[in-house]
Amino acid sequence: MGLRIGSVSIDTNDLAGSTAFWTAVAGYKVDAQDETYAFLVDPEGTGPALCINVVPEKREGKNRLHLDLHTDDLLGEVARVEGLGAERLARHGEGVTGWVVFADNDGNQFCVCAT
Repeated sequence: MGLRIGSVSIDTNDLAGSTAFWTAVAGYKVDAQDETYAFLVDPEGTGPALCINVVPEKREGKNRLHLDLHTDDLLGEVARVEGLGAERLARHGEGVTGWVVFADNDGNQFCVCAT
């Protein structure tokens, strides 16, 4: 295959807050950082990196791209992500099936999905 996803970029108005949130959610570590970005990597080296980028404008409307984070412990991860400050927006499915839509501290939407 010629292409692979190397990183996913997330815009923010709060670099420190978003970096803390996404390192805690994903279990990633900061690999490089300055006042304009933070580059987060999977410590096991298997997942794509996350690049948190400072932007001047606030997000308006629904983002056109979002992360789907998969887990075999939907209820546990939903509780953990909420405890980290994510805002629950919607629930699809019941019990341990389906997915939950969240927003991070900048309003960027992402899903926690049962595998």
